[in-house]
Amino acid sequence: GRVQRRAEPAEPVGLGGAWVRRPVTRILGLDLGERRIGVAAADGDGIAMPLTTLRRAATVEGDGAAVERLAVEQGASEIIVGLPLDMSGGEGVQATITRTWVDAIRPHISVPLGYRDERLSSHLAEQRLGPMKRGRSGGPPSRTQRDSYRARVDREAAAIILQDELDARAAAPTPDTEAPR
Repeated sequence: GRVQRRAEPAEPVGLGGAWVRRPVTRILGLDLGERRIGVAAADGDGIAMPLTTLRRAATVEGDGAAVERLAVEQGASEIIVGLPLDMSGGEGVQATITRTWVDAIRPHISVPLGYRDERLSSHLAEQRLGPMKRGRSGGPPSRTQRDSYRARVDREAAAIILQDELDARAAAPTPDTEAPR
């Protein structure tokens, strides 16, 4: 069944500063991994920010329930999922796995789901975050440190995927800005 949407946030509009209800578009971006799902969010300002990392559930239904819960909590109107294309732009095994997962969670999600090319997003995220911190006394990082770093990379990758989508939408001609034929 459908989940009830939460009320739109109010914001001051106009010179008098009157509070009116105006929809604020909130979009979630997902970076699907084997163990985790990185999540980012963006409002109407067009800036994607890392939000959280979800641990993958034992079942796809569990993943769908967790993503839907987060979408409702965040008041999301849409979800963009990173699609791992090959460097040539073709769809390989990972893209097929992602599409199968999205098709499986779709019945549990109350907002539209879309895709965005995510080539190199994790690599870019690692570059942004810098190297993983060393463990105590300069030794190798602990398992907890590694898991924490990987979760940060997943969130950051989701933000990169979502930002790519927002930038592409901002650059796309709208009916108002389309050149005359």
